[in-house]
Amino acid sequence: MQKTLHSREPSAHDLQLSVSSSPKSEVSPPASGLTVNPGLKGDCTPRPPSLCYARLLGGLRGQQAHWNLHPWEVTHLCGQPAEEMDLDQLDLNPRIIVAVKKAKLKSIKEVLHFSGPDLQRLTSLSSLDVQHLLRTASSQVRGSSVFTALHLYQQKQRFPEQHQRLSLGCPVLDGLLRGGLPLDGLTELAGHSSAGKTQLALQLCLTVQFPRQHGGLGAGAVYICTEDVFPNLRLQQLIAQQRHLRTDVPGDVVDRIKFGNQIFIEHVADVDTLLECVSKKVPVLLSRGMARLVVIDSVAAPFRCEFDGPAAIPRARRLQALGAALRRLSCSFRSPVLCINQVTEAAEEQDAVPGPQGLWDERVSPALGMTWSNQLLMRLMVSRHRAEEALLTPPGRPDRTLEVVFAPHLPPSSCSYTVHTEGVRGTPGTESY
Repeated sequence: MQKTLHSREPSAHDLQLSVSSSPKSEVSPPASGLTVNPGLKGDCTPRPPSLCYARLLGGLRGQQAHWNLHPWEVTHLCGQPAEEMDLDQLDLNPRIIVAVKKAKLKSIKEVLHFSGPDLQRLTSLSSLDVQHLLRTASSQVRGSSVFTALHLYQQKQRFPEQHQRLSLGCPVLDGLLRGGLPLDGLTELAGHSSAGKTQLALQLCLTVQFPRQHGGLGAGAVYICTEDVFPNLRLQQLIAQQRHLRTDVPGDVVDRIKFGNQIFIEHVADVDTLLECVSKKVPVLLSRGMARLVVIDSVAAPFRCEFDGPAAIPRARRLQALGAALRRLSCSFRSPVLCINQVTEAAEEQDAVPGPQGLWDERVSPALGMTWSNQLLMRLMVSRHRAEEALLTPPGRPDRTLEVVFAPHLPPSSCSYTVHTEGVRGTPGTESY
């Protein structure tokens, strides 16, 4: 039995999602390793440096976050540990090095535990010398501030969350997408009717409920229908066949999952209701950990019904608002968002950008134009042979194709797949890059 989202207004507790760190908060540095000159008069308490600006990987990506970071905290983020770095490693005037050693400061870590005025009193150096000392020591600890994409990609063990994917439930399809859907960003699945878009979406709603070691996220899914009634009969059929589709998962693990109890269904008929759903109802489920996947089937239906040609500007604004709300959900809760989209002929919308030529021998383009395309992280397109070509296709041979149109981490590629009673299966050996 599926669950329908309640229409009650969420409380402030339900919708609260914040990562806060007050600039005024104090974090005590570790007691070990601190050296204070016993002969120094006055206040020698190690003080934190001024407010640091840190862009932390695996945290709030793409947003500037403010933290009061002590030097000993910064060393844990990047660079070589300060306690292992000798003063002689610093590119400084020997006069400054001698003054620091006379103050009985033996390592860069000890230097960074003191504020500028304290270092002036300890070392008898000028204000400019102390500033140069602190800048050089901080740069040495931080290391290179420029990281290449290859460098970040090679740090999978350090940032595993950034490389996690939601499996499609098929090793061939997962291989095409290098693991599955990214957890952060919007994925569009576009194609003609009967190409298999809803079949893939339903399969993802089941895959997300598997444990992480089996490609899932251990939570349910939110399925928002905008044009057709939710295909409950097909879902029940897929649930009954999960043992046959997921032969890589032990049978007792499959039997323990109550698939039907973790799919939350909402039917919306217009743009305003859709925006209200993704901004008020869906965050409640995501914040409580009840769901980790959002599916909209389809995103184009309410926009194409309400907005015609002369209303291009209002439609673009609503599309941008929807895209921003969905990206916010995905980024905040590390949950993939799958948007099923319709396609149009190139001549239907003059400003539409033609898509790739599929098996239909027609120039087709996903609906909603460039305004919507700019909201996406990844675009996938599915296509199917024409009816007359399908008659010539031998039984069991693939007649559908899944294509990667664009993605920041994938090359343009495609593979064939078939829809069976147990679900969607990619065809081995049909991948093309």
